[in-house]
Amino acid sequence: MTISESHKKCKAFIGSIPRDVLIITILLLASSLSFGLGYLAGRDTAQTTQFSLVEVSPENISPEVSPGEGKVVASRNGTKYYLPQCSGATRISDANKVWFESIDVARRAGYSPATNCPGI
Repeated sequence: MTISESHKKCKAFIGSIPRDVLIITILLLASSLSFGLGYLAGRDTAQTTQFSLVEVSPENISPEVSPGEGKVVASRNGTKYYLPQCSGATRISDANKVWFESIDVARRAGYSPATNCPGI
């Protein structure tokens, strides 16, 4: 059997299937394939990414110091800490500022360094 004969047989077979059934079959196969690939991608992401949730509340941000003495500042509502001279620190309102003695204390409280603050 040559390639052209196989092509004619396939074309005849597909031509014998009603058009509506063919379209529905193609849609079902495409959607199943898309769902399966998305599921596999999600499984891979879930296995490689591990998140740790830290509840930030005034009780567990204990080593707070007064504004004049602190070396690192963060927002009560945020997740990043800044040096006092960084632009991000100047945008935090005084009511929401949390001051820490050091970077280590801020990290233990669940904050991470700001990427736009040089020197951290």
